[in-house]
Amino acid sequence: MYDTLKQDIINVSKEIGIDKIGFTSAEPFDHLKASLLEQKENKHTTGFEHQNIDERLYPELIFDQPKSIISIALAYPSRMNSRPEKIRGEKRGKFARASWGTDYHNILKDRMEKLIDKIKELGDNNPELTFKPMVDTGELIDVVVAQRAGLGFIGKNGLLITEEFGSYVYLGEIITNIPFAPDTPKENQCGSCTKCIDQCPTSALLGDGRMNGQRCLSYQTQTKGMMPEEFRPKIRTIIYGCDICQEVCPFNKGKNSHFHDEMEPDPEVVQPLLKPLLTISNKEFKEKFGYLAGSWRGKKPIQRNAIIALTNARDKTAIPNILRCLEEDPRPVIRGTAAWSLGILGKGNEEVLLFLQEKVEKEQDEEALAELNKAIANLKSAD
Repeated sequence: MYDTLKQDIINVSKEIGIDKIGFTSAEPFDHLKASLLEQKENKHTTGFEHQNIDERLYPELIFDQPKSIISIALAYPSRMNSRPEKIRGEKRGKFARASWGTDYHNILKDRMEKLIDKIKELGDNNPELTFKPMVDTGELIDVVVAQRAGLGFIGKNGLLITEEFGSYVYLGEIITNIPFAPDTPKENQCGSCTKCIDQCPTSALLGDGRMNGQRCLSYQTQTKGMMPEEFRPKIRTIIYGCDICQEVCPFNKGKNSHFHDEMEPDPEVVQPLLKPLLTISNKEFKEKFGYLAGSWRGKKPIQRNAIIALTNARDKTAIPNILRCLEEDPRPVIRGTAAWSLGILGKGNEEVLLFLQEKVEKEQDEEALAELNKAIANLKSAD
């Protein structure tokens, strides 16, 4: 009975726009407990993870009598079909691929809701059938569920790598009390390849599929405070996320999926002009970027990153815009980042040095004041 239902679910999943589907048991993932505790002890976690480790490992703690977990994957594009307009003298930033198109949490939620409805229909609307869908904001570790459900293997970069789509996939899972036969897990196929580890600019990857999340550039672009100076040059002109460990992965070569209209990027949105971001209003930010996954932390991290990106691009035409941030912005993080930027872009500019010296007298925030003093010292040392 359940074998037939499983095959029917596989068939219907394709009809509703699910690119891969797999099944695994609801047995605990307790073999990961020591590793998760070690990561937490070593301060390699970001704080974005679900904080109760046992709930991440034991499905029975978050669902009544779980029997199976259904894992799904949706493939997303790795290349844009068109480029944004080139405007002379204007620099653009970039959102990483996982933030192209509509927020993937909403897309996955839609597909899982449709799948659950179809399963209920196939199960004659039996009220005893229960389900709990979740994405990466849920308790379970989606890459681990997907690996055990046979969707792909976990690479040395910690991402799920599928045969058909590489690692360019969004993952979701549904816990259920239906006892499906489990699929066969995939074993790691990275072999001796270490390209993702070697090319990570911050050495965040530990070599065994784990990472020091605090050092990951994707995490750094999502924090709200001052970005540590070490990481600022390394984000280049990326204002959200990081794709480097995916771009260098041999399993991603030639992978570029355009199956879902909601995932198609608007080039003007995912590669926005940087200078207008510095003064964008909350309303304008929500209207233009609010549907992206990369907007979830609000505009402040994006604006901070835009200042850093302009600096990394050595765009001296942005100096008036950045001076305005230092002069008018009420947020210490933006003022501090602007001061750092001016300490680089303003080399040889006596007016910028005088402006920074004036600001030292008025600045009340300790972090912003420290950045001002470092910027002044940097400009003086360049004389």
